Amino acid sequence: MKRVVLAAALVLAVTGGTARADVFAVEPAGGAALPVVLPSAETPNAPGSLLLPVAWTERAVASPQIAYPELQALWRRAGSAYGIPWQILAAINKIESNFGRNMGPSSAGAVGWMQFMPDTWLRWGTDGDGDRIANPWDPEDGVYSAARYLAAAGGSADLRRAVFAYNHANWYVDDVLELAAVFGSGGGEATLEYDGLQVDLAAAQLAIVQASESLTAALAGQRRAARVEARLLAQVGRERLLSDRLGAQKLATLAGVEHAALTGKVESLRAILAEAEDALAAARERSLAAAFAPAAGTLLAAPSYSGSYVFPVGGGPSVVSVAATHHDYPAADIAAPEGSPLYALADAVVTRAWAYDSRCGIGFTMRAADGLTWTYCHLAYREPTVAEGASLAAGDAVGLVGSTGHSTGPHLHLQLQPASLYPQQQAWFQSFAGTAFRWQGDPPALAAPAVPRTGDVFAEVGEDEVVFFNR
Repeated sequence: MKRVVLAAALVLAVTGGTARADVFAVEPAGGAALPVVLPSAETPNAPGSLLLPVAWTERAVASPQIAYPELQALWRRAGSAYGIPWQILAAINKIESNFGRNMGPSSAGAVGWMQFMPDTWLRWGTDGDGDRIANPWDPEDGVYSAARYLAAAGGSADLRRAVFAYNHANWYVDDVLELAAVFGSGGGEATLEYDGLQVDLAAAQLAIVQASESLTAALAGQRRAARVEARLLAQVGRERLLSDRLGAQKLATLAGVEHAALTGKVESLRAILAEAEDALAAARERSLAAAFAPAAGTLLAAPSYSGSYVFPVGGGPSVVSVAATHHDYPAADIAAPEGSPLYALADAVVTRAWAYDSRCGIGFTMRAADGLTWTYCHLAYREPTVAEGASLAAGDAVGLVGSTGHSTGPHLHLQLQPASLYPQQQAWFQSFAGTAFRWQGDPPALAAPAVPRTGDVFAEVGEDEVVFFNR
């Protein structure tokens, strides 16, 4: 509720108007010509009446890139045509497809500029550009169809109910209204700034992920080559015959050449990663001030606070989700796009940190100020500051989401000691539902407060700093 009130306050502060049920006003299209014929929002399309492009449920052709002024003019025309505030259409366009940059098909099968499910498109899809084809991948058709659908859901009288009809989740409605307030309060300049910052951050995070993955693979190859070289050199000393020693020496020399080549590759990749780290630090610095603005914080995946806790994954409920249970033992798998930022969930001290483990991948363990021990697994990248003995403040960046180790997709594996407790049963964790993440299904019941306990979730064994679960 606090989020929606804040969004409404922003719009009223700019318009100077009095409060209304939807707090957004429908603006005229500025004289721009509308399509000759627009279907009514009162009645859906008759079965078989829609002319569709070939393979319309697939990404058949590249999307046209549209400049922001043209997009804003489109939102205004469609909003005016169907009585929907243009800011709402702009917010949905940003959240659903990032202005046409990510049009799917989604994992659920949604497609196009405004991410319609195929069945919904057949009922409400609209020819917005007058070419007689209703194409969800076309910006004009997509935006006009969204305006029509919102109007059919009662958007002219109750925006919140209409947005809820678009996606049946309160967190989604809150996100749309907050972002619409940003569009309304800052117009094009503020929106372009936030969009540009988001693009820069995403690019910097992706570069880190790619560099880290390449370096991790090269380090593994370097370690293997070093073991082979050492084994062959030891074999040279064990051979009695000169011919056998010479043969073993040749193999050892070849292994040494490969080891040296991989060592050079590792150093080169370290330099590339260092450049990517500098670029990410610069992108974070540019976005720091904007991250505190309503809605912009979600767009920029800034940390979400609740009391003394921070949710460990940034990005908000539109991209971050959690299952009530873990697949085989108490833990939380927090699904998020690869490269999403990770944060320290509380003030803590790092007790262990490792470069790689066959199960956990890149990760670390920390002991929070309340005595509880937490483990992060499957990182694509761990911040250099996250080292054994380091102190972390709640909200400090600790890495990026990945799928290293034994993982079936990008997510953060978060585990709490004692291992008999689910993190998602903790009250602080559940307080972030709907603001920092969404549940995959029904939420779990609350558990009694966790009791601090000594002992790590992992135990280190062997010569190569391999770490294994000790359930």
